[in-house]
Amino acid sequence: MTEDKKTEDKNLTINDIADALGVSKTTVSRAISGKGRIGEETRARVLQYIEAHNYRPNVIAKGLAQSRTYNIGLVIPGDYNIVELPFFQNCMLGISKIASSLDYDVLVSIVTAEDISRLQRVVVNHKVDGFILTRTLVEDAPAEYLKKTGIPFVAIGSTMDDSIVWIDNDHQKACRELTERLLAQNVGKIALIGGSRAHMVNRYRVKGFLEACQAFEAKGDAAFEKYVFSDVESLEAVEEIIEKMLQEEVRCIISTDDYLCGCVLNCLQQKKIRVPEQIKVASFYNSSFLENYIPSVTSIRFDMEELGKMTCRTLLKIIEGEAVPGKTLLGYRISMREST
Repeated sequence: MTEDKKTEDKNLTINDIADALGVSKTTVSRAISGKGRIGEETRARVLQYIEAHNYRPNVIAKGLAQSRTYNIGLVIPGDYNIVELPFFQNCMLGISKIASSLDYDVLVSIVTAEDISRLQRVVVNHKVDGFILTRTLVEDAPAEYLKKTGIPFVAIGSTMDDSIVWIDNDHQKACRELTERLLAQNVGKIALIGGSRAHMVNRYRVKGFLEACQAFEAKGDAAFEKYVFSDVESLEAVEEIIEKMLQEEVRCIISTDDYLCGCVLNCLQQKKIRVPEQIKVASFYNSSFLENYIPSVTSIRFDMEELGKMTCRTLLKIIEGEAVPGKTLLGYRISMREST
């Protein structure tokens, strides 16, 4: 094919196709969109011509033909902290890879539980075909609003609401398994320091921890005591807990996330408490934030990019009218390291 021919095909329009085949522009649009009444023979002629000339419909024209924007909305919580940034970045990377491969663009909306006005504006202005929520909450205002509008959406994170399609890693099972491994070492007194209970993920992580403790108690193989602290969100709060746990002679401290684990490690270092000789330390979530700590930290690894990819695929299937599972749980990998 000559360069002139390539340019000609690249600039081909629906009007050009209609003229070449002796049909109307509406007929060509219906053949491309797969919607509307059109004979199979005519549809085949149009599609054959398109394939022969390497025609790719303009996304705007394609959207108009199918009543779509070819945008998806990505809802990011406005109250995330700097340590959570890698999670959202990796999810966004996976989402963007799938979206772009199917001619979709991603529009980001920053919201909080108290202010979802930006999300509402995107919906009212019909700027997207569907949404991805990157966090699930106990009192979930963004999810409730999207349910009322009827616009397709998928949540990253578990929820008790059976009407919401969600995808998540199996935090409960992962946290139970890691806790079981630590208890098998007969650590004695063990403590869990957890983040906000408003976030569903923290509730599932605590639940996994408690399930492991209950199973260990039922066996009665070794004596141990457990301490659980929730809604811990500052270094000062962690320092108070560490002081109390040292007095109680706790021998193992688990954190529900990497930020809290970093706080624990810093506090122990300041007090010259040796890890793991004096206290074992683990995290229910690993990220780059923990990678430079010495000793290396026992933690649970989740594939956030794959989580983003799976969520985007699911949303696009819903937009296409396909049936999808109501919930999907992805895997995990436990890394036992020097800190335990």
